[in-house]
Amino acid sequence: MNKEQFIAIGLSEDLADKAAAASTDELKSYIPKTRFDEVNTAKKTAEDTLKERDKQLEALSKDTNASDELKAEITRLQGENKTAKEQYEADLKDMKLNNAITAALNGKVHNEAVVTGLINKDNLVIGDDGKVVGLDEQLTGLKTSDAYLFKPEDTPSPTPQPGFKIGSDGKPTPIPTGTASLLDAVTAHYQTKQ
Repeated sequence: MNKEQFIAIGLSEDLADKAAAASTDELKSYIPKTRFDEVNTAKKTAEDTLKERDKQLEALSKDTNASDELKAEITRLQGENKTAKEQYEADLKDMKLNNAITAALNGKVHNEAVVTGLINKDNLVIGDDGKVVGLDEQLTGLKTSDAYLFKPEDTPSPTPQPGFKIGSDGKPTPIPTGTASLLDAVTAHYQTKQ
C-alpha cells in the first residue's frame, strides 16, 4: 500500500509514511506478478513444444521403411522446429520487454497504452541479468518532451523554518478552516485583526 491509501483508511501522515516505507521494504522480497506470469508462460510453451516434438519423433519411428520419404520428412520437421524455436524466442523477448515496460510505467503515467506505444522496442536490449537496457533513457526523454503523459511525482512539503518572519507580530497567524479561496482567506485574516 502507498501513503495515500494508508491516509485514506485513517492513519496520520507520519504513520502513513512509516507504514508505506515498511510496505515497500516488505515487497522487495516478492516476485512481481508480471515476472511470475512471464516464467509460467515460458514454461507452458516449452512443455507444449516438447510434446509436439515427441509426437513427431514417434510418428517417424513407426515409419522406418520409407527411407527417402523419411529423410525428407525429418528435414522438413527440423526446419519447422527451428522456425518454432525462433518464434518462441522472439515471443519470449517481446513478452519480457512488455512486462518490463509495464512494470516501469505502473502508477507513473496517465495512460499506459499511449506511453507504451511511444517506446521504441527495437532500441531496447535485454541484458544477461534480465534488466532492460535503454528503457530508462527513453522514459527520461518522454518525461522531457511529453511531460503531460506522466503523473506528477510526490514532492516533500517544505518544513517550516524556526524563527521570526519579517513583517509579522511574532505570533503565528492561524489559517482559517473551511476557506474556499484566497479571497476568503484574506478576508478572514483581516476580519480577525479588527
